[in-house]
Amino acid sequence: MSRKTAVVTGASSGIGAATAKALAEAGFDVVLGARRADRLAEVAAECGGTALPLDVTDEDSVAAFAAVVSRCDLLVNNAGGAFGLDSIAGADLELWQRMYDVNVLGTVRVTKALLPKLVASGDGQVVVIGSIAAHQPYPGGGGYNAAKHAEAALTRVLRMELLGEPVRVCEVDPGMVETEFSVVRFEGDQKRADSVYAGMTPLTAEDVADSIAWVATRPAHVNIDQITITPRDQAGAQLVHRRQ
Repeated sequence: MSRKTAVVTGASSGIGAATAKALAEAGFDVVLGARRADRLAEVAAECGGTALPLDVTDEDSVAAFAAVVSRCDLLVNNAGGAFGLDSIAGADLELWQRMYDVNVLGTVRVTKALLPKLVASGDGQVVVIGSIAAHQPYPGGGGYNAAKHAEAALTRVLRMELLGEPVRVCEVDPGMVETEFSVVRFEGDQKRADSVYAGMTPLTAEDVADSIAWVATRPAHVNIDQITITPRDQAGAQLVHRRQ
């Protein structure tokens, strides 16, 4: 039998890069998509995958990406991010719009473009990388919380809409993972980003990737609806202070 093909978005770093490597080790041919071409190429070289440019917020970019992907058995919608910690009263609506566009509409665009190929595979899977922020709101997280709540909702609706089709849908919601997430959120302020994880042991990107690979290798009749992954040191109340 030919090898299955996994498509991973946001694959140039963090959870996306670790997932591409884990899926390659699990026996998938991997197609990696992201905006940062140089870093994407490095990750692809490490896992023997194919790097393709992808901006999930751009309809034309998504269409061009999907046109090149000849087969898709597994789609990991990982592209996303948080920008800032505005209160609702002080919301920067451009940042809120950006969070909605990349986390929610980005997932819709890529899923919509590749869904025919997922169905045609006869055993397709969609894995959406959400966040614990979809379940536990916190002050300053309104924009990101709202985007991740919406992404979780569309994931669950997608599962219902695909009932009877040969496609499984899983929502993976990590807690505190030490990647570039906080550096991006705080506009490159490394000291502030490091403070998020002070005094505790956060998850690594590889921890999350390991769970995604496990989901991806379950038998065809098994759907893992939702997984929440948190560090032992994290409790819900910590979100108020650490802002993950």
